[in-house]
Amino acid sequence: MENLNFPVVDMEKLNGEERNANMEKIKDACENWGFFELVNHGIPVEMLDTVERMTKKHYSKCMEQKFRETVASKGLESAESEMNDVDWESTFFLRHRPVSNISEIPDLDDEYRKVMKEFAGEIEKLAEQLLDLLCENLGLEKGYLKKVFHRTNGPTFGTKVSSYPPCPKPDLIKGLRAHTDGGGIILVYQDDKVSGLQLLKDGQWVDVPPMKHSIVVNLGDQLEVITNGKYKSVKHRVIARKDGNRMSITSYYNPGSDAVIYPAPELVEKCPAYPKFMFDDYMKLYVGLKFQEKEPRFEAMKAIEKSSVNMGPIATA
Repeated sequence: MENLNFPVVDMEKLNGEERNANMEKIKDACENWGFFELVNHGIPVEMLDTVERMTKKHYSKCMEQKFRETVASKGLESAESEMNDVDWESTFFLRHRPVSNISEIPDLDDEYRKVMKEFAGEIEKLAEQLLDLLCENLGLEKGYLKKVFHRTNGPTFGTKVSSYPPCPKPDLIKGLRAHTDGGGIILVYQDDKVSGLQLLKDGQWVDVPPMKHSIVVNLGDQLEVITNGKYKSVKHRVIARKDGNRMSITSYYNPGSDAVIYPAPELVEKCPAYPKFMFDDYMKLYVGLKFQEKEPRFEAMKAIEKSSVNMGPIATA
């Protein structure tokens, strides 16, 4: 379903007299959508065009045949009932922080590696800028979210490069099954011609509109916890299409593995609605439960919190 009110934020307008109106738009998007789309975000359009061109070239040269073989081996094209344990996507994952693995990924040519490294640097800067905008809207000290995410070794930051090829049975197989993201803040550079990303709002699946050179932002489970539920992570999915190969480059700016996550004291009126836990412990649980509801994950962390020793205060340095 299309929604003409999908929040789109022009970041250039944060520098002028329309700043307050656009900060309000970000606030409303975080409280009521869990998603928004950025234009004029400062990442050079030439870089975005190069990333898209090289990603699509890499898929056709190095990934397409492998994907077809996987589809054939699993018999996906002859599926006759809905498949709930598989996604119609071809992916590889680049880790940037704490330690990059870009040089180790096979089949990437040197120019593509260089471009993706530069792209990751731009996305990281944008993610940190967004975290400070969220702090401002929440009434938190500037840098609070970044400090929580960084802890001792800096954030966990990586990029999933996905292709969603034409699917003969899109009614039976999802491109990517419905889930909330387990991490922090997520930035997506998506295909501007082939749609497919949808979020759940008020019980309806709503299309995230493809827009040229935009960056889609969504909030992960950790920001729901830190904001004590003021902001919510929202369920989303990718619909497979019969025609068109959709590209999606999703960067996850997450807390470091030893980051201690809990509701910011300034956002708690009486008692926190969410538990305190180590990010790494949450993600170990998330891996097996990604496509299930998030509430039992929070409950499981509450149980662990009750039975564990005090983890100590967050390092502020």
